[in-house]
Amino acid sequence: MGSYFIRSAASIGLNAVPVSVEVDVASGLPKFTIVGLPDVAISESRDRVRAAIKNSGFTFPRTRVTVNLAPADIKKQGPAYDLPIAIGLLAASGLLVGNDSLRNLVFLGELALDGRVRPVSGILLAALMTREIKASGIVVAVENAAEAELVAGLTVHPIGSLAEFACLHNSNEPLPIFEHVKRKRAKRKVYEDMSSIKGQEFAKRALEIAAAGGHNVLLSGPPGAGKTMLARALPGILPDLNFDEALEITKIFSVAGLRTSSDALIRERPFRAPHHSSSSVSLIGGGTWPKPGEVSLAHRGVLFLDEFPEFSRSAIENLRQPLEDGVVTISRAAGTLEFPAQFTLVAAMNPCPCGNLSDPQKPCVCTPSQVNKYQQKMSGPLMDRIDLAVEVPRIDFKELTGINSAESSKEIRARIESARALQRDRFAGSGISMNSELRSKLLREYCQLDAEGLEIIKTAMERFRLSARAYTRVLKVSRTIADLEGTESITTSHLAEALNYRPQVKSE
Repeated sequence: MGSYFIRSAASIGLNAVPVSVEVDVASGLPKFTIVGLPDVAISESRDRVRAAIKNSGFTFPRTRVTVNLAPADIKKQGPAYDLPIAIGLLAASGLLVGNDSLRNLVFLGELALDGRVRPVSGILLAALMTREIKASGIVVAVENAAEAELVAGLTVHPIGSLAEFACLHNSNEPLPIFEHVKRKRAKRKVYEDMSSIKGQEFAKRALEIAAAGGHNVLLSGPPGAGKTMLARALPGILPDLNFDEALEITKIFSVAGLRTSSDALIRERPFRAPHHSSSSVSLIGGGTWPKPGEVSLAHRGVLFLDEFPEFSRSAIENLRQPLEDGVVTISRAAGTLEFPAQFTLVAAMNPCPCGNLSDPQKPCVCTPSQVNKYQQKMSGPLMDRIDLAVEVPRIDFKELTGINSAESSKEIRARIESARALQRDRFAGSGISMNSELRSKLLREYCQLDAEGLEIIKTAMERFRLSARAYTRVLKVSRTIADLEGTESITTSHLAEALNYRPQVKSE
């Protein structure tokens, strides 16, 4: 009998903090207690750990066992503490020999009843923390090893079962070390190709601008006009992720529990398309134990909201902060968490409930009050955050069946990659990478207008009653159009095109 502690980790937002799993085995009536703000999954680990130890060939101590997850003021969740609790209990019971080497390892893993180690979420965050605290390595399930190995300079020990670990440790044999296997880069995911979409050149141009600068788009038109096809083609013209972006996205998916063992590093820009029945929490994130929502899962990618007005008003209005700031701030009694949400919004809607208001071939059967109520679901402040509003008209038979000579996604992507490269070079060292992220000082520096341009924007602001936010968004879109043409200065033609896409904001 005695006490022992094992290192582990707890995820808080997109970071992990060290957790000490302290195990004390003392004389007294048999009782197994876990303290230190555990959730239900951790409380249930008592039964999993007891069965795993017995089925691994050890005798579970028939004494008083107390487990403390320190620090006690941080909430712990999930089954990742099964493995460190079991290792600590075996060490405290004297069933593991030469225990000093265990103190400098970080353990995470769920235990099956037969002692097998199962994968858990949040491994990438824990691996980054392990490197920061300069631990000698991290012990995880075999399925989690590739994810942990993404952290350079970290020793990863994949373990299949509790019995395997105990056997290696007691025989003084070295733990297995995960050997990185360099895999061929997977082929780019196939999306809808722009060349397969008949007509809609105006909408395609808007999506090209959106992809080049990270701008938000609203597609409006009758049912069947091609709004969904256009949105699903957008990821195909986005440039490849760099390593830092891929790691950032992988962290989000890891903490959300959406990682798989087959793809250690997410290399494709996310495309998220939640149903319009989604709740505010599923879109924005949160819950009792805050997790990232769809806006964060779409980070550095595309969030497609089809049937935009059919989403609940609260869900739509909750998009205001992430669209403006690129982050989601979730406040709870225990503290405040931030999740990144730098995504490109593509919203699609019909012009009215029946969908035929803008269709020259089908009469609209909606009353004016129905149309007004439908369109007012998008408030003025929300529409102010949309950079490009595009009408997607019905395609006639001749255009639908004619020979298609439109550009392919590959050709469009080449121009977008060139525009993005200009932006990266321009904003190097400033903490931003796209025109949509421009703020105050940088906006004034890189979006200067000549006298003619100033007169045009002044007239537009007076005629259309543009807000200060709309003014800055017009400048950002103009900057992106100039980058697509490879020009340093914003000309009147760039400004005029940006204003042509500006949505009309109705006052509430």
